[in-house]
Amino acid sequence: MRLILPTYDQWILLFVGGTMVIMAANLIQWVIRRERVYALYSLYIFLWVIAFGGDALALEPAIMAFVRTVPFYVFSVLYLELALTFMNLTSYPRLLRWYRIMQITWLLFALPETYFNLFSSLWQTGWHAIVLDIERGIVLVLTNLTILYTFIMYLKRTDVLARFFFVGTVALWLGEIFSTVVLNQYIDQGIEVVVRLPLPGHPAFIMQVGILLDLVCVSLGLSYRQRQQALQQLMAEQELIREREQYLRRQLEADLTVQQLKQQFTEAQMRALQSQVNPHFLFNSLNTLSALIDENPQQATDYVDELSSVYRYLLRAGDSELTSLSVELNFIRSYLHLLKTRYGQSICTEIAVADTFQDALLPPLTLQLLVENAVKHNRALLEEPLTIRIGTTEVGHLVVENNIQRRAVRVESNGVGLSNITDKYRLLNHPTPRIEEANGWFRVTLPLLLTSSATVQEVDVE
Repeated sequence: MRLILPTYDQWILLFVGGTMVIMAANLIQWVIRRERVYALYSLYIFLWVIAFGGDALALEPAIMAFVRTVPFYVFSVLYLELALTFMNLTSYPRLLRWYRIMQITWLLFALPETYFNLFSSLWQTGWHAIVLDIERGIVLVLTNLTILYTFIMYLKRTDVLARFFFVGTVALWLGEIFSTVVLNQYIDQGIEVVVRLPLPGHPAFIMQVGILLDLVCVSLGLSYRQRQQALQQLMAEQELIREREQYLRRQLEADLTVQQLKQQFTEAQMRALQSQVNPHFLFNSLNTLSALIDENPQQATDYVDELSSVYRYLLRAGDSELTSLSVELNFIRSYLHLLKTRYGQSICTEIAVADTFQDALLPPLTLQLLVENAVKHNRALLEEPLTIRIGTTEVGHLVVENNIQRRAVRVESNGVGLSNITDKYRLLNHPTPRIEEANGWFRVTLPLLLTSSATVQEVDVE
């Protein structure tokens, strides 16, 4: 079975179709990415289509002469621009300047050729053919030598993109060289090139194979460039994500440190306030005990026992910021027992706390301070008993109130009572207690804390 090869007329259609497909792919990339290199490369391919596709069209002789001459100069300018793009000569200012000089010169060569072919008949003269050959020789030699010199410099660098471009250039050079050799052989033998020569030996076919190899190499280089850009973008995004995560981690650590410092500062302030209660309570208790020793020694002994139980709670309560209302009520009952030991029926107490608020929280010793202030600043007589009420409201407030029976002689105070309670609530970032006098009653309304980040310590008052 003999292999039937297509003729050159058939092949040229395949060549033009293939190059146009590559050009369309690059135009799509240019539309998507808006990168200049894809537009330049698409125009570069289009010039090859014009150079070889014009043979298949029935064009006027002057226009055909224009197609065969002027695009050559534009092609050389574009090829130099692609070389600049692929090999990035910004670090070689002298070589970059030489590239620009050649591009301007080739464009100047194209201007008179445009006039000769489209607006006069000078393109048919013999001297024009000689000048055209000289110009083409200068353009080919200088362009190729410059690209070769540029690549030799790039051998010291591991630039894969430049290597793709140079391999394509070598394929193009080889196609030009072999097609020229074959063409000269046919001319020496007196054979017209325009006749239907065998496809493998046709000079244009050899040249077009080199062009296709060049297009494939440059396209692979652009694909590699696109892949590298995607990898660089991905790495940049990952680096940005890592930096953002590190920033957030540092920010969280800083916030945590600030919160810890705030908590430590708050705890220190709370302990300082609680330390004020201990000597205050001890001072008043010793005064009471001193009076009982003279009046009733046995009762003083019982008072000492109750005092030790109460003081044990006071010492242990200093280790916590908050305690439950049920624990505080157990303590205040022991404390009220001490008061009744001294005052007897002169003090009346009423405790009415709803069971639903037994687990609510408040600062330790709050009730003790309020009850102590009530006894300190008011008369407690058998005929005028001092009434102290402790209860809760439906909205979760604790109300401590007493009837106002101010002493005739002002009692010396060191001012740590109500201000101590107010400061504790402020440090806990909760609403401060409301203090008021109405209808002969002194009333303090305290918000109960239903939740807290503080550690609640259950204190035994037995």
